[in-house]
Amino acid sequence: MRFRFLLVFTLFLFFFWIEAKEDLDAICQWEEIEAQESVLSEEDYKVLLEKCQDYYEEKSAEIGKDLTKTQQEKDTLQNKIYSLNKKIQNLDYQISQGKLKVKDLSYQIEDTEQSIVRTFSKIEDSERKLANILKTIYQEDQKSLLEILLGEVDLSSFFDNLIALEMLNVKNQELLASIKGLKVSLEYEKGSLGEEKQQMENLVYIQNIQKQENATTKQTQEYYLKITEKEYQKHLQEKEAIEEQVAKIRNRLFELIGVAEGGIEFGKAVEIAKYVEGVTGVRAAFLLSIIAQESMKQGKFGGNVGQCYVKDTSTGNGIYITSGKSIIRVMNPTRDVPVFLKIINELNTEKGLMRDPFETPVSCWIEVYSRGLPFGWGGAMGPAQFIPSTWSLYKDSVKKSIGRLPDPWDIRDSFLVSGTFLKDLGAVNNEWRAAMRYFSGSSWSAWEEYYGNSVISRAANYQKEIDLLEAN
Repeated sequence: MRFRFLLVFTLFLFFFWIEAKEDLDAICQWEEIEAQESVLSEEDYKVLLEKCQDYYEEKSAEIGKDLTKTQQEKDTLQNKIYSLNKKIQNLDYQISQGKLKVKDLSYQIEDTEQSIVRTFSKIEDSERKLANILKTIYQEDQKSLLEILLGEVDLSSFFDNLIALEMLNVKNQELLASIKGLKVSLEYEKGSLGEEKQQMENLVYIQNIQKQENATTKQTQEYYLKITEKEYQKHLQEKEAIEEQVAKIRNRLFELIGVAEGGIEFGKAVEIAKYVEGVTGVRAAFLLSIIAQESMKQGKFGGNVGQCYVKDTSTGNGIYITSGKSIIRVMNPTRDVPVFLKIINELNTEKGLMRDPFETPVSCWIEVYSRGLPFGWGGAMGPAQFIPSTWSLYKDSVKKSIGRLPDPWDIRDSFLVSGTFLKDLGAVNNEWRAAMRYFSGSSWSAWEEYYGNSVISRAANYQKEIDLLEAN
């Protein structure tokens, strides 16, 4: 009897687990998640977001194992198509994860902003109380001893007044300590808010890379779906002559919009990167990969290098170069605009240029919102995508090594400053870690590691091409 009960109970749990898994497949579809936001309470909605994040992480890990297994099997057309399909699935899961994290970060940012408002309110209230106490103490201090004695009914009242003043002094010290503590808390909350907003910007950046990779993978899959197994095997066996490969690589444009008309030849980009490698020790292929990654911020190679002009120095707003349409947050007006104007002025003076800062290309703001409010800034300069305040940290040291002021829009100078920066980040000893520090600072979340992995993967492909160039 007990055995039957255990069997039935076990089967019940099993089918309940299967049903739960199927439900999770349904409720974690993005359309369903968005629909639940207006239905669930904030706490329940956060639970749903966390649950679906775990779901997508699990699915992504499963596909990763499957892909590793498939790559070890025979290279057939069927395996190739299967592998591409799994890669597309995996990128879809990762993009969905990103959407969930955007939602989750939006709630975190809102909570932090509300906490900052509460702390401000507490500080203002404490300062008002402190001002009243100081006013009372000041008024009492202005009275002479005779005025105090004549103003009191008896000696007892005189001593009561003294005790009250002493208590006010104690309260004064308590309020000062409280205000000091609240201001420390406020600075911490502001720091947390800045980190959360930076995480949001990083996440949107990574999503753009994933979407581009997904589109490219789908195009590749469509090509392989149209050919036969025989054609595929022939494709694998055929190899071009080394000279043709080298010519193709040499003539391939390393598209850096805003640097040269249509870009520069890959061979020329390699020459510059190899020079930087000799100066800094940072591997040429790694440097090229970082710069390529930085120029992909709006979905295509070179898509975000110099597509906007800053027009208003007080707000940092500007326009799109191609359309003339207005865009907000082109450049941070306090941190970067003054430095940007100084960089342009110094270059004009030293080189005898007539460059107009309001007609000089910089990157556009990537549209990042939290609960409907925009944040983050554009304003990065040249192919290496340096923001003015970061460029200014390196221009003087680079000037000493090259004997002139470096120009962010000169590909040679931008490569050299990037190499110097990456060297300081430890790229000579640990490229992946340097890539992550370049992207996210001293610490990062697991989902941000896609950036470093993507850089290292691209660097490996560049290295093969560089080796081929050097061998011929």
